[in-house]
Amino acid sequence: MTPLLALRLAAPHTWPPASITPAILGVLLALDFTGRAPPLLSAALFLIVILMQSAANTFNDYADFVKGLDTKENSGEPEDAVLVYNRLDPKSALYLAAGFLAAAGLLGAYVVVSSGPASLFVGFAGAAALILYSISPRPVSFLPLGELVSGFVMGGLIPFGVHAALTGSVDPVVIILSVPCIIGVGLVMMTNNLCDIERDQRAGRKTLPVLLGRERARKLYLFLFLLMILSLPAIGLWQFGFTVLGIVPALIAGLPLFRRLFRLDYLHTQRALCFKTIILADLLAYAAYFMMILPHILIQFSGKEEWLWLLSIK
Repeated sequence: MTPLLALRLAAPHTWPPASITPAILGVLLALDFTGRAPPLLSAALFLIVILMQSAANTFNDYADFVKGLDTKENSGEPEDAVLVYNRLDPKSALYLAAGFLAAAGLLGAYVVVSSGPASLFVGFAGAAALILYSISPRPVSFLPLGELVSGFVMGGLIPFGVHAALTGSVDPVVIILSVPCIIGVGLVMMTNNLCDIERDQRAGRKTLPVLLGRERARKLYLFLFLLMILSLPAIGLWQFGFTVLGIVPALIAGLPLFRRLFRLDYLHTQRALCFKTIILADLLAYAAYFMMILPHILIQFSGKEEWLWLLSIK
């Protein structure tokens, strides 16, 4: 196990849409609700979600390898099957995943001590979901719940937990405001399952696309993408008022990318292109969301002494 292989198993290309941007949303909502987001605590929370994501990716690679689901024949991208293309003892990947999880736990202890127990439940729920997803006797990745579980845990619980840790309070509204992230993360998972229908059928997986078939699953996929885009102005008008106009530049910039999503067939041969497209589309949608939250924060707290604390001047 080398540092480069450890990084490949951690799959950093999955961090932005599935962990970093949900964490950014949690920080922005904490700022919007209270005007405060302690920098050191925020940095610890970002490291935690990245470590949890890395553990999930590594556990998943380990599970697929030991079950014989990853082979050179069905894994054209070396980055998607690190254990297949490198002479690694699979146990080393298991130990690495456990190490990622342990490091996240240590940082989580610091967060609980610093902010109170508000985020403790979220951390345990995330760790349980991570284990159930990949390495339980009946993993969630084999069931038609993968998109829902990954979307809710990463797109919903991450902003919820980050907000709870930074503010010391639990606010269910954060889950509603996380709907774009919940759908976006679910779409990343669904992209994988859509492109891998044939492989998953041979492996006995009952993913949602396997049950629906490619054409119906593709229609649902595109409907969910439209729902994510439409949720942005709906949430903006409800929660942020006229700053909803901030979403317009990013959405206009994303139109060519969004059109590509509707033209793809989501075949295994298009897997790399499909992943690149949905990740970029998600990031543009999230950028649009953040561009209406940021002006709202500035308008609320501009000129107030909270900004002195935020900028570490006070």
